[in-house]
Amino acid sequence: MTNDLLGRHRAVLPDWLALYYEEPLEITHGEGRHVWDAQGNRYLDFFGGILTTMTAHALPEVTKAVTEQAGRIIHSSTLYLNRPMVELAERIAQLSGIPDARVFFTTSGTEANDTALLLATAYRRSNTILAMRNSYHGRSFSAVGITGNSGWSPTSLSPLQTLYVHGGVRTRGPFASLSDDAYIAACVEDLKDLLGHTRAPAALIAEPVQGVGGFTAPPDGLYAAFREVLHERGILWIADEVQTGWGRTGEHFWGWQAHGRNGPPDIMTFAKGIGNGMSIGGVVARSEIMNCLDSNSISTFGGTQITMAAGLANLTYLLEHDLQGNARRVGGLLIERLRAVAAQVPAVREVRGRGLMIGIEITKPGTDEADPLTAAAVQEAAREGGLLIGKGGGHNTSSLRVAPPLSLNVAEAEEGAAILENALRSIR
Repeated sequence: MTNDLLGRHRAVLPDWLALYYEEPLEITHGEGRHVWDAQGNRYLDFFGGILTTMTAHALPEVTKAVTEQAGRIIHSSTLYLNRPMVELAERIAQLSGIPDARVFFTTSGTEANDTALLLATAYRRSNTILAMRNSYHGRSFSAVGITGNSGWSPTSLSPLQTLYVHGGVRTRGPFASLSDDAYIAACVEDLKDLLGHTRAPAALIAEPVQGVGGFTAPPDGLYAAFREVLHERGILWIADEVQTGWGRTGEHFWGWQAHGRNGPPDIMTFAKGIGNGMSIGGVVARSEIMNCLDSNSISTFGGTQITMAAGLANLTYLLEHDLQGNARRVGGLLIERLRAVAAQVPAVREVRGRGLMIGIEITKPGTDEADPLTAAAVQEAAREGGLLIGKGGGHNTSSLRVAPPLSLNVAEAEEGAAILENALRSIR
């Protein structure tokens, strides 16, 4: 049946719509931190639908909220007052840390980043955007135009002029050998030099931890230092929190808070985990930025009642059960366990991350050369052992991505680490 479905998939869907595994999975249902495929095989899920099943599969509080809302009304558009949308916007505005915040809901992170770019360019009257090397911001025409990862940017055409900045990947590039303080200073000087050769950009957009890029990150404080330079010139800072938001990094609720000595970003985008699988994205910005557009707009499906009900229930569960604290505690144990294993596996260049956002970079032993075939082999071996993980990276997709639901417990972390250990040792 799976082969039949795969044939049908290939017959009607684009060739570039990526599938994991030599024999792709059809996932039929899930519960907690586990999913099952069409053959009845059970897997521990360490990728959560690309960080989207944030709390747990089939979380009763969310499914109940969705069911009850569906029994009342599913959708009416933003042309009518919408109580769940207002309630979720109020909570997100307060949590964002942005003063006098306004919230606009979309259906995806791509659309959220597209909206942020529209706001920044309209507010600043500039179509020049600063972005980070190795970055990813979505699949729309404008988003791929600012993506700094060639594997996810299928066209060089763009409505924007994009300039790429150093700093998103700590252990590669011309400044990798420097201390953290010297690294930040060198990146800041590079930014200043870049700004001296261009017209005033609208904004810098940056993921606090690069997601598709392989869970790479700069030293804490880099974006705070960038912010000082940007603020002097009136350039906005957009924090892309699509993958880092809602406590996933453990130490902070938002990724930007690791760089927050100069306050919150001007604009912040979010998506993925807030709906626990329902399609929610959005933008938070200071009111004068959000309100700068001088024409009408709506969002047909952004903020629809059923997704807002899911978001409210999911956010409530996340906060009441301190899943941020759980990500810090269980994620810390998992990272240390994986680093101990990696020390015995020459193909592992680095285990990095924070909270439940962990990257394992695979290279040819003794070198910095990416080894995507070996990374794919580890992913296959993990699946055979009953564990689902992701892939990413700016160097030929040779980083494994580990991002379980934030309710992961210690026993499940140990189970997943043991499976990953066997998968990594199988490549020696």
